[in-house]
Amino acid sequence: MSMSYKSRRRWSIFLLLVGLPLYILVVWAIMGNLPRLPILVELVLYAFFGIAWALPFKNVFKGVGKADPDADPDTGPDAK
Repeated sequence: MSMSYKSRRRWSIFLLLVGLPLYILVVWAIMGNLPRLPILVELVLYAFFGIAWALPFKNVFKGVGKADPDADPDTGPDAK
């Protein structure tokens, strides 16, 4: 089922303001409990975790920064 533009915008804001900080705390706790790893291994892990959080939500974030495709073009901010 496809989400509407407004619901995708709301979910993307929620994910960025609530989900991402929670994810950071979880990764921080996991990495803090691991023994000290070589710096390059840690760098790869942090890069992986930094990208991995967004992959499941790719469809939520897709097109959010663009104009609402369902909006009436005569009432939008670019209407003349």
